[in-house]
Amino acid sequence: MSVTTADIKYLREITGAGILDCKKVLQETSGNIDEAVELLRKKGLAAASKKASREANEGLVKAQISEDSQVGVMVEVNCETDFVARTEDFQNFVDSLVRQMLAQPNVDGVEALLAAPYIDNAQTTVAEQLTEIIAKLGENTIVRSAVRFDLQGDGMIDSYIHIGGRVGVLVEVGGGSPSSPEFMELVHDLALHIAAASPRYLDESNVPAEAVEAEKAIYKAQIAEDKKPDNIKERIVEGKLKKWLGEITLVNQPFVKDNDVTISNLVSKASKSLGSEIQIRRFARFELGVE
Repeated sequence: MSVTTADIKYLREITGAGILDCKKVLQETSGNIDEAVELLRKKGLAAASKKASREANEGLVKAQISEDSQVGVMVEVNCETDFVARTEDFQNFVDSLVRQMLAQPNVDGVEALLAAPYIDNAQTTVAEQLTEIIAKLGENTIVRSAVRFDLQGDGMIDSYIHIGGRVGVLVEVGGGSPSSPEFMELVHDLALHIAAASPRYLDESNVPAEAVEAEKAIYKAQIAEDKKPDNIKERIVEGKLKKWLGEITLVNQPFVKDNDVTISNLVSKASKSLGSEIQIRRFARFELGVE
């Protein structure tokens, strides 16, 4: 029986063992999950297996930007309690993951990070180091999210960490230079806004068609019993949909520092002021315990 990536991921989630260890025991047991769990326990590699089923909604979001503002990384590591999140061991581990992602261009997400040799001990993987952290701290600990942005053209990447590491943002903006104080302030304001307003998508073109259709279905169901004509119902649905898109897309949201101005308006004004076309290319927002 072939071993799938999904099997390896599932085994890692329920045992806390390293990715390579999970792969090895699955191969040894011909893909039998129960036997693989038992084998990991026999090898002493699943010491954190019971902890791995517990809720982990505390922790820390941390980001770092390169000195030239051309690379940005951010990680979210979850644990069970704020007490553990504030320990030196936990915070040092999160710091090391940020350093690793910034130093290694090929480490650009959770799977690549967990599989990579740990930056502070190349003899072990990040996943194996995580297992050690779980055993040491006595709490379920999860590397939930990780992202790396490499600048695509001109502009800069910036980050913002909010509420003591509970929310973090990376944003890439093109059309300006980090040497411009006005441009730097705009990019930082955008990062702050994303942290506060929690947009899900950059603009309407990024919203999946299935999400739009699902939302439409909800609105249609809400007014199904209404006796209004179909054309009126359609306008109501479209109005609700427009309002929803305005709430979830960054460019259509009111700017948190001035609700009379949308983010699109803010960027347009900056483009005129700076004499170049400013463009928000992408963003990532992590919040503790939120998928």
